[in-house]
Amino acid sequence: MTRKQKRLAIIGGGMSFIVAAVLLVMFAFGQSIAYFYMPADLEKTPVDPGTRIRLGGLVAEGSVKRGEGRTVSFTVTDGEANVPVSYTGILPDLFREGQGVVTEGVFDAATHGFVADSVLAKHDENYMPKEVADRLKDKGLWQHTEEGGQPSGAATEGASADKTGATK
Repeated sequence: MTRKQKRLAIIGGGMSFIVAAVLLVMFAFGQSIAYFYMPADLEKTPVDPGTRIRLGGLVAEGSVKRGEGRTVSFTVTDGEANVPVSYTGILPDLFREGQGVVTEGVFDAATHGFVADSVLAKHDENYMPKEVADRLKDKGLWQHTEEGGQPSGAATEGASADKTGATK
């Protein structure tokens, strides 16, 4: 083998290694991607049962129902549409009605509901995905917080909030 052939063989081997690595990474990401939807999006573009997605919005008032054991059912809303959600597990401390929530899971064809395997409760738009916070604000469903993290008008009379949001 000449020097030129060795060099071309090394370059060709390196390029094939890089292409194989990129293809493997793309395949892995394709398997783990969970697309993000809000309830109104699901009415416009239905998702096939078994497709893994993230569902975000607000927990509807009066919708949280505790079942047997650690099973909880609730409704996620964005003001336009509602999606029933079932979850088995321990809910985050910040989970409550009227709060922002992002759930991840799949649709169950038998119950026509969303079966979540993870629930993330959010307490303000600083931690909510930007798309969700913006859309909820546009609909007037999201209470805007001031710079200190305290909801607008939430400080009681005679009390002031410091930068951490704690009242003095």
